[in-house]
This record gives sequence, structure tokens and C-alpha cells, in this order.
Amino acid sequence: MKEQIWDFIKETISIIVIAFILAMILRTFVIEGRIIPTGSMLPTIQLQDRVMVNKFIYHFKEPQRGDIVVLEPPEILNSNEDYIKRVIGLPGDTVEMKEGKVFINGKALAEPYLAEPINYEYGPVQVPEDSLMVLGDNRNFSFDSHSWNAWLTRDHLKGKAFMIYWPIDHINLLDRGVTIQE
Repeated sequence: MKEQIWDFIKETISIIVIAFILAMILRTFVIEGRIIPTGSMLPTIQLQDRVMVNKFIYHFKEPQRGDIVVLEPPEILNSNEDYIKRVIGLPGDTVEMKEGKVFINGKALAEPYLAEPINYEYGPVQVPEDSLMVLGDNRNFSFDSHSWNAWLTRDHLKGKAFMIYWPIDHINLLDRGVTIQE
């Protein structure tokens, strides 16, 4: 009887250790949950929503316009906090904000996820190679590329947010939702 109990305890401990190691490997290299602390992505992502972040996707493919990304801000900002923003400008794009809209290479973006038009003007600027322009969906109240005076380089990307998983009534896949109007 004692031997069976001892075997059960050893087996349980080994399962817990293996599960912990696998969870740490997954969290470090593959997928991670994040809590959203600010309103910069309203109305797409609410305060305190929890999102799943794919941490390896940008090792295999380039970011696309409309991707919602978790990033380490440029060094010039002296911030230890990660940000979450939407990719708007890709390398080589000319970006301008006027008339309440974002223009990419002279064409307006259709952004149905925005709650209100942009109330500022910016640019035109050209996004350098290996850099991105990222903006919050809450454009008028988001600290993002248009106000940083620095470019987000690709090596600062931590992953792509692809799903809201909590609270239950907010569960939703995060799609790009942006198109260039013709």
C-alpha cells in the first residue's frame, strides 16, 4: 500500500513538473496571454481585456497592414512597458493624416474599427526600411508613432495579438479590418 502511494506521488510530481516546463517553453517562445492596461486600442480592445499573442509569427512572415502587435517601444521613449498598436505604415509607404483619415501612398484607408475621425494632421512621411508606423485604434488619445518622433523598428515586435480570450463576452478573433480605398 505504501509503495502504491509513493508511486502515485512520484507520478503526480513528474506530471506537474513536465506540465510546468512545457508551459514555460510555450509562454517564452510560442504564445502568451496579455492584459490590456490602457484605452489606446478602444473600441477594438477594451481596458482589462486579455489577448493571446503569437510570439513566433514574425520569424516566418512580415507584418501586414492591420496586424495588431505587441511591441517594445523605441528606446527614445524610455519605457519599460510593452505597447499594443495596429500596423498602419509598412516600409517604403508614404503616410499622411489629414481630413480625419490616414492616407497611404495618397490613398485613404478604410478603417471601420475607428470610433471617430482623426482630429490632427501628420506628415507626409516615408516609413524607413525595416520600420513600421503603428497607431492605436483610439487615434485621438493614443501615444503612438505619430507622436513618438521615432520609428518602430521590426526588432521591437514581440508578437501578433490574434484573439481576445477574456472576459467571456468579449471573446473574438482580431482581424486586420483595414483596406486601402480605391
